[in-house]
Amino acid sequence: MPTTRETILTALAHLLSTVPHVPVLRGEVLPERVPPAGLMILRDGNPGEPGVTLSPLMYHYQHRAELEVIVQSMARRDSLFDALTAQIGAVIAADRTFGGLCDWVELEAPEPVDLPVEGGSSLKAAVVPVVLHYATADPLG
Repeated sequence: MPTTRETILTALAHLLSTVPHVPVLRGEVLPERVPPAGLMILRDGNPGEPGVTLSPLMYHYQHRAELEVIVQSMARRDSLFDALTAQIGAVIAADRTFGGLCDWVELEAPEPVDLPVEGGSSLKAAVVPVVLHYATADPLG
């Protein structure tokens, strides 16, 4: 049986996969080729130090996952990146509790960077922090 943490991270990956034409990888390295619509790589991140309540015993996490957003296009890289981050925001805003699995999900603003690629068009990439608020009775879960 998966832990609460894994269930929530899987739900996040599934929700992100609803963004049309943009693949979502989980914990993988950047592939050699970025698809024309862009690419997302979900990193599990850090659950941080939990708050604890004692009756009943619950661990309250503000888990910071990281979503790497990457686009590569010669002509419209900036607009493509902007459209992709807007779509990510829209799918998260549509279900901020993943159907009740999570207390709340919020995104933090990305800090985009341009990365040169030898012999090709540069990448525009950013890490989008995703804060997952949830509680569990097991500190390992």
